[in-house]
Amino acid sequence: MTRVQRMRRMTAMDSPEWHARVECAGQVVGAGFLVTPRLVLTCAHVVHEGPADALAVTFTERPGSAPVPARIVAEGGWAGGVTDLGDLAVLELEREVGIAPAALAPVDAAHGRQPRKLVVYGFPVGFDEGTLAEYRITAPQLLNREWMQLEAWQPDGQPLAPGFSGAAVTLVDTGEVVGMVTAAAGDQGVRNGRMMPTEVMARHWPGLAGLVPTSDHRSADRARLRDLVERAVRTGLDCDPVRLARLYRAAAGPFDPDPPQEGFDSLRAAALFVLCEIDGEDAAGTVARFADQVEALFRTPVHTSAVPRWAPILVELQHSGAGDGQVRVEVSAYSGGRRHPVASGTVPRAGLPDRVRDLIEAAFPCLTAGDDELIAFALPRDWIDLPVDRWASAPDDDTPLGCVYPVVVTDQARRRAGARHQLTRAWNRLDTVPGARLHRVECGGAEEPRRLRVRLRQADACLAGFAAAPASARTRPHFDTSLTAPAPVVVWSRGGCDGGPDEPCAGGDGCAGKTFLDELDACVSVVPPAELPRRILQLREEADSEDGHWARDIQLLWDDPRVFTDPHGGTAAHARSPVSPLE
Repeated sequence: MTRVQRMRRMTAMDSPEWHARVECAGQVVGAGFLVTPRLVLTCAHVVHEGPADALAVTFTERPGSAPVPARIVAEGGWAGGVTDLGDLAVLELEREVGIAPAALAPVDAAHGRQPRKLVVYGFPVGFDEGTLAEYRITAPQLLNREWMQLEAWQPDGQPLAPGFSGAAVTLVDTGEVVGMVTAAAGDQGVRNGRMMPTEVMARHWPGLAGLVPTSDHRSADRARLRDLVERAVRTGLDCDPVRLARLYRAAAGPFDPDPPQEGFDSLRAAALFVLCEIDGEDAAGTVARFADQVEALFRTPVHTSAVPRWAPILVELQHSGAGDGQVRVEVSAYSGGRRHPVASGTVPRAGLPDRVRDLIEAAFPCLTAGDDELIAFALPRDWIDLPVDRWASAPDDDTPLGCVYPVVVTDQARRRAGARHQLTRAWNRLDTVPGARLHRVECGGAEEPRRLRVRLRQADACLAGFAAAPASARTRPHFDTSLTAPAPVVVWSRGGCDGGPDEPCAGGDGCAGKTFLDELDACVSVVPPAELPRRILQLREEADSEDGHWARDIQLLWDDPRVFTDPHGGTAAHARSPVSPLE
């Protein structure tokens, strides 16, 4: 038996908790069913038999649960007669009940080439705990554009009777709802009745329209997705709106609609969008891919922090023609979609940390209040290991800069337009991945640099992690390759593995580089690439307070061109703009 078959069998055998018994002043008046965490649907005639302020709902499949007070919040326009249209009422519960709502079926699911068995769960006299009746659709035809006729599956089966009104009519094999019982035949011995199908219910209450899936999805795919979503919600794996949009974009086909501008407020809402708004030839593929994304949440815990709105301060350091003791410095701030030059000039190497610290402070007034500051150093490749994160953060505070702000570096050569174009394409793809997948460059690895280039240019590549520092002769060719591939993110420890050229390290147990990569993988695999600077900040804070911490000398090369809104890329802004001199 396949997993889907087991799930469908379990769905058919279980008694869903969303079945509701509607009560008024302590008396059973009918049935209903939960369609959102707080809304129950029933017939209007059920709730008009008593005072509106005495309504309550009991979920009988949760034995011992107390009735939940409810109030009428919408109706279908029913005028009070047996044959009047719009016999629908929406009840709002006093609180959410923590029960998975009913799953609705596509509008054409109640009938097919062969009659489909339908099950109704009602509360007739003598069955306050509920009882089942088996029915089918007489014909796929609407009566008065409002009802479908139900007839008993077996001639001696349970007849519809008072107490079934408002009950969900469900498919026996999937448990999905196709409609609601509104009336019985009325004559003794006649075992038929009427059902208001979901598309008519949605006409009377538009809030239901977004809960009815299209008919282009297979029932097994719908069941799998709903099962995964409910498991995720029960285990606390629901996601924030930004993450939900990423999950959807990762699953959506090229012709599927964009996610709503306001985003998804829950995993259920995202799943309903997939089921209800996507149709066409690839609809089943989108559902399957989205289900795969949800299933991946169980393997990769959700990182729930909000995605930063990075407002970078860019510090560009270059070799100066004035001699080895001088450094060319240019500082800019990015805000409101523009680059704001702050200062440029030449600084003695010995005073570089203090001068850069002062210029970073001078750049902060250019940032938009509330955005997430990011300190980015664009360095020549032979300075890429410069410990800029360890520079003091203030004249009177020796706390490392990288323990106060997110600090990243990038290769000055990657500021060229061609590299920016490639990186932008890579980062657009990375927006859809839930975690930073690490490609390990081990001490004892035999991977050729050319093979590494191919690997880092594949669609799922994100982060290259190095066991040894870039200065190592064994690592340098691989490191250069990762920069020119270009890899969007590169991480290493400036300490690195201490295995020398005479005694190369095999990368086994006890290797500092292997330990670094193991710890790094555990820390970043659940972090979206856009959030890595903030995660590395947390690691640096931990390392600063703990002797021997594996992340003390961590260096993060993180380069998202979309954060640096240069009109033409490169470093030409200071040459064209009036700025304050350094001296």
